[in-house]
Amino acid sequence: MKKHVLAVSCTLALGVLTLSPTYAQNQDPLKIGIIATYSGPYADYGKQFDAGMNIYLEQNEGKLGGRSVEIIRKDTGGAAPDNARRFAQELISRDKVDIISGLDFSPNVYAIAPVINRAKVPTLVMNAASSAITEASPYIARLSFTVQQVSAPMAEWLAANNVKKIYTVVADYASGVDAEEAFKKAFEAKGGQVVGSVRTPMNNPDFSAYIQRIKDSQPEGVFIFFPSGVMPLSFLKAWQERGMEEAGIKLYATGEATDDSYIEATGDAALGLITSHHYSYAHPSPENQQFVEAYRKKFGTKDRLNYFAITAYDTMAALDKALTATQGNAEGDALLTQLKGMELMSPRGPITIDPETRDIIQTVYIRKVEQREGELVSVEFDQFDQVKDPAKEK
Repeated sequence: MKKHVLAVSCTLALGVLTLSPTYAQNQDPLKIGIIATYSGPYADYGKQFDAGMNIYLEQNEGKLGGRSVEIIRKDTGGAAPDNARRFAQELISRDKVDIISGLDFSPNVYAIAPVINRAKVPTLVMNAASSAITEASPYIARLSFTVQQVSAPMAEWLAANNVKKIYTVVADYASGVDAEEAFKKAFEAKGGQVVGSVRTPMNNPDFSAYIQRIKDSQPEGVFIFFPSGVMPLSFLKAWQERGMEEAGIKLYATGEATDDSYIEATGDAALGLITSHHYSYAHPSPENQQFVEAYRKKFGTKDRLNYFAITAYDTMAALDKALTATQGNAEGDALLTQLKGMELMSPRGPITIDPETRDIIQTVYIRKVEQREGELVSVEFDQFDQVKDPAKEK
């Protein structure tokens, strides 16, 4: 079956194991354990992971590197480190999985890192975006993004467009702290000034008091970071109700604020919002247009795919190429050797797995929310190419 949607190129490392041509065909099904959120307010995360994986597997006869695939799902219900650790132990000791993936929340990845490190199980992160994640274990590679990777370009873009004074508001957890610190460092390096900052609790707070405090301080703009879903939706609506645009204060954010799965629910409160991120449903590449078409054909047009689905698709593509190179061998060291330095042409654009950090290098886009053909979409109008995680740049 001819593969389509995602064209993949990969420079294979020297020293590939010499295996018989029938190695992959003689293997048991490849077992992939998915630790993700399938219930509660963030249930869309797991749904999007499943969509991306399903599309790739259907296009490739249900196989990765010649091996049939069995997926075992574990529902953490959100950021739940204790659950994640227990699930990782079960997947490895009882279910005998070859690979662990999914992983939407950073605290969950940190919790399982000692488990996968002891077992040497290759682990591919589909979302969790705290910078230090790949440092937690040599068996972790990330196909998604880091919060610092998308926050610093927004700071640089604002400074280049003569915005000088910014207030920051972030969720109070590892990724929120990463966003705040990366934005501040990049903004001040370009001559900007962070005039105030606040870290809000994760339990969906009432943002009214925070927004009033910002309004009273009169900055030129506000930069926000929250995980996709409930929090940015609540903030944007409170922002609109408080008349912040009329007060002359502009809002800027990372792409979680205009996650394609939630943007329609946000409504007019999202119109005109400028964000920085690595993927938009409206990305105008042939690869993305084909991916969107495949998604609509399988799942209909009621729901919209987002960056979780793209990363899940890319994760399957990366595993396929790595396993093809190892002739089906999914052992941790063999698989990670092939993942390091791998290049993919994704629906989001070109991506590379950094051979030194096992983290992703990719394009970060500056976008603006517009109404197009009856839909709210983030339209890309500027970009930063080959962006590494700033925390890992030498």
